[in-house]
Amino acid sequence: MYSMKRVAANDPVAIQERGKKHYYDGHYRGAFEYWTKAAELGNVDSIYLLSLLYRDGRGVEKNEGKEWYQLEEAAMAGHVGARFTLAHNEKLRRGRTDRAVKHLIIA
Repeated sequence: MYSMKRVAANDPVAIQERGKKHYYDGHYRGAFEYWTKAAELGNVDSIYLLSLLYRDGRGVEKNEGKEWYQLEEAAMAGHVGARFTLAHNEKLRRGRTDRAVKHLIIA
């Protein structure tokens, strides 16, 4: 686990890891705060993880619009998991196979 010293130094990976600790301990609001900070510092994984919080309504109010926004931001920044999730969501949640295929091609 990354130290609080690294968190205080604004190390985005340390901040993301601290957010994971909060998440796994069930402190979703804390995870949201750490991942938001890490995302602001450019941590792409944290952007993707924020989408999951919005999807599940953990630590934040469930919000499909914010979920998709975070997924798209992470995918545009090169997060393959976010791109795959977008493809999955386009097909299963929106019935848009054409867009799903485009996401998979990009991934």
